[in-house]
Amino acid sequence: MEEQLAVLLPGEAEVLVRGLKNFPLRAIGDDGWFRQHEYIEKLNMQALLSASAGHEQLLTELLVNYAKIPTLVEELITVEIWKQKIFPVLCRLKDFKPKSTFPIYLVLHHEASIINLLETVFFHKEICESAEDTILDLIDYSHRKLTLLAAKSACGKISHEKKLQPEDLQNASSMQELKKQAEIMEFDISLKALSVLRFITDQVESLPVSAVTRMLNTHNFPCLLVQLVEHCPWSCCEEGKMKKYENGAWYVVPHEDHIKMTKLDGQVWIALYNLLLSTECQRKYSFDNFNKSQLLKLRAFLTDVVVDQFPSLLEMQRFLSHLAVTDPVPPKKDLILEQVPVIWDHVVRENSGKWQAIAKHQVNNMFSPSEEKLRSQACRWAQTYNLDVIEALVPDKPKCVVCGSEAAKRCSRCRNEWYCRRECQVQHWQKHKKACNLMADALKKIEDDVKMLAKPTE
Repeated sequence: MEEQLAVLLPGEAEVLVRGLKNFPLRAIGDDGWFRQHEYIEKLNMQALLSASAGHEQLLTELLVNYAKIPTLVEELITVEIWKQKIFPVLCRLKDFKPKSTFPIYLVLHHEASIINLLETVFFHKEICESAEDTILDLIDYSHRKLTLLAAKSACGKISHEKKLQPEDLQNASSMQELKKQAEIMEFDISLKALSVLRFITDQVESLPVSAVTRMLNTHNFPCLLVQLVEHCPWSCCEEGKMKKYENGAWYVVPHEDHIKMTKLDGQVWIALYNLLLSTECQRKYSFDNFNKSQLLKLRAFLTDVVVDQFPSLLEMQRFLSHLAVTDPVPPKKDLILEQVPVIWDHVVRENSGKWQAIAKHQVNNMFSPSEEKLRSQACRWAQTYNLDVIEALVPDKPKCVVCGSEAAKRCSRCRNEWYCRRECQVQHWQKHKKACNLMADALKKIEDDVKMLAKPTE
């Protein structure tokens, strides 16, 4: 029997989950914050491995039992605010020229790590329920991400660039490169937010009244999802070739697969199905002239080919045909006291007028590390990212970092970059050299530490 890869033992996972806590905006980037980021990365990798093996019950139970979903949601929104309020200030500071932007990259990546973890676990009803009042904050978060995604797609501003390599973060102009990376990362985060929203809509019958009202009336998610169906941000045409985005990368779609639905197409249609065909939602949603005209646009996309791939959409097809010839009863306005999300307003109010001061504090104390501290961070991250585990999580074979061909050779010093042939490795060396030395030194230090620990005491 093949041994199952694991990032964490059950006891380790429990310790990490139990230790999760909220950090104030000012503390983002300090040692304690980075330590928690490492914990979340490990939990994230463990969640993905467990989900792929169908053994995610342990982590789900830990997050529920220790009531940590609200903690993760608050951390998610806090780092989102950091990206909007603090990161632009850092980019404008003319005297800030860090030796490495890797620590800032990790902060930017923190949002992606949390939303990825939430996407993996929100499939379970008990996780959704354990979010409690923060489900409203998560709904608002998803709305912000999807509204921006739809707007960028409508204007043709979706970036199709590749993600940066670690060595790009060592360059003199790396703050500008990091800015580009943040934009690319934002696209991926928005697609994860779409998946989380879809899982929330799966539980629409058991959600609090405030959550359903917020999705339908405050944010009008049905019409927002129609825009995503119309503009399909994860699909584009370049040089006469169709490309689609899946598993974190753009790929050229073979001609015979042009009409095939992707996982992201499915997420939008399932969310629409859940929101439009639920009895509770139909009772609460306003099918006024504008909403009705928007929803009826879906009929053009519900082709026989689409319905064949997703037979449940036949029911939606019938619903839209009925909607076209009827005027639904206006929603009954219940007199209720509704809850509202509080995390965003609380964090912004607490730090309002302090953005510049916080940015300078973080430049001086967090984002200008010494060479020794950088090596220490690289060492910790080499321990966090088990290469065998990462390869198990990647669905495709590695690609050459230079030409994109399938690669079979890996840099023997840092074991981080892949190449298809020696010529590509030689061509890439000048760019890769600094990051390679950093990673290789970190790996050597780990090996030395392991030898020291294994050495018997006299």
